[in-house]
Amino acid sequence: MRKLGDPMKKYIPFTYKMLIPYLLLVLLTDVIIGYVSYTMLTESRTEMAETNIRTGMEQARNNIRYQMDEIQRMSDTLFGNLAFQRAMQTKGEPYDIYLVMLDEIVPEITAPLKLFGNHIRLMLYTLNSDLYIVSGDNLEEPIHRSDYYILPFEDIQDSAWYQQFKDSERDNIWLQIDTDQRLGNISHIRRLVSYSGNMTVIGYVRITASLDDLFGDFSTFPVEQGITVRLIDSASDGALLYQRGNAEMDAQRGKYLSLHEPIPGTDFVIEALVPKAYLTKDAGRLQRVIFTVCGISFICMAFIGFIVARLSGRKMKRIVWLVRSFQEGNFQKRIRFSGNDEFVHIADAFNVMAANIQGLINSVYVQGIQKKQAELEALQAQMNPHFLYNTLSTISSLANLGETSKVTEMVQGLSRFYRLTLNQGNVFTPLKHELKQVETYLGIQRVKYAGAFSVHVDVDPELLQVQVMKLILQPFVENTFKHAWFGESIAIVIKGKRRGDDLELKVIDNGIGMRPETVQRLLIGPSPSGGYGVKNVDARIKLRYGDKYGIRIASVYGGGTTVQIILPANPGALPSLE
Repeated sequence: MRKLGDPMKKYIPFTYKMLIPYLLLVLLTDVIIGYVSYTMLTESRTEMAETNIRTGMEQARNNIRYQMDEIQRMSDTLFGNLAFQRAMQTKGEPYDIYLVMLDEIVPEITAPLKLFGNHIRLMLYTLNSDLYIVSGDNLEEPIHRSDYYILPFEDIQDSAWYQQFKDSERDNIWLQIDTDQRLGNISHIRRLVSYSGNMTVIGYVRITASLDDLFGDFSTFPVEQGITVRLIDSASDGALLYQRGNAEMDAQRGKYLSLHEPIPGTDFVIEALVPKAYLTKDAGRLQRVIFTVCGISFICMAFIGFIVARLSGRKMKRIVWLVRSFQEGNFQKRIRFSGNDEFVHIADAFNVMAANIQGLINSVYVQGIQKKQAELEALQAQMNPHFLYNTLSTISSLANLGETSKVTEMVQGLSRFYRLTLNQGNVFTPLKHELKQVETYLGIQRVKYAGAFSVHVDVDPELLQVQVMKLILQPFVENTFKHAWFGESIAIVIKGKRRGDDLELKVIDNGIGMRPETVQRLLIGPSPSGGYGVKNVDARIKLRYGDKYGIRIASVYGGGTTVQIILPANPGALPSLE
């Protein structure tokens, strides 16, 4: 149990200890919610971006397919036009050829160019050497406008692509030939045959279009953000026909999401390579937003938890304060809480317990006081008759000897002695009255022993008003006469001084002294030679003030005795038995 006056041990309130796991739980919840939200939003953003790219690929596929179909219809028109076939095979005078070209060939070629939405090049390679040559724009440059060409067959007969084309059974196909790869173009190649003969070849049609135009708007393919769009020929082991975007991404393909969209009716596949960084480009912003929201949520929940802990902590602190008051012996304090919660029930239980304990303590304390008072009165009753018997015996002896004056003086002294002893019924008396009682006792002894003893009193004047228990010096002065005197005379010294918070009184004599075992018997209890006074005074002091105080005896056999009496210098600060 903590002793009264000890400093209170520091502690962390229970409510604040509970706040720590609460905050950890809130933090864990925020982290989980933030992670799930971030994951879901990122997946949603990725799915949305992927959907947009796929939608753009479908639009590009439809656009390419539509324009390829339009170009296909152009070649079908030329292929199935019998008048155009006859015109392609016309021989004769230059003027007649000129009119045929002007009326039959050129209109059939230019008409589709005006209807097609994008710029294209329509090239007619003829085997008829009589037809006029129309060179058109420079084929080495990108397509800037729609144009037509009438070129001699000799221009292509030695080319590598033609050699492959003529030896194959393929016709009506799309290829990248000549400068198409460099310029980002693609060409539709078709043989023109004459149906009037044995299906002889009369020429070749080549319609070239820009792949940028075929793909259309690239807003759904933001290549500036790392997206790459490709056109691949699956029939040629994935040959790359066209690419927009990062041309060096093959080495980092693992960082890309690859999407494919085949073009119906062809061997071409649109491939979109989307960097994963693009799919999660808003992840950083989402992360900051989610982190901010979770941070604000944590701060709000922490603030609420702190307020709740503080309110509960105040009640807990008051309960701890009450318990510590009980620990320190203060059972008068009570505590009250409003409301109807656990703290109210705890407070009510404590109040009831404190009231019961206070009642028990009061009952036991009063009984203890009464018991001690009875013991003190019994001890004092043992002392007073002891001195009275001795004095009356002396008076009787003097009366028998006829010492009338001495008898009178002793009776008067005895009267004063008992008047001081009674002390109007008070247990305490000023030290000066106690010294006066000793002086009265010595006056009685002077009648008996004349001038055979001397007494010296050395007490600090400031101590004369200190309240002490009555009859604490006289028994030891009496013992000097009874047990210490062995010669013709004896000297007695009475001293008093303050020692810290204690009062030290000494009764010193130069008598015969005592052996250690005799001193021990005096402190333990009565001996055959008496000794009630020493034991009684020590017991009275200890009962009144505690075991810290009492009697100490130092004696040398043949060299005198010193009795030390330790009392509190301020007895009012200690519990009184009055």
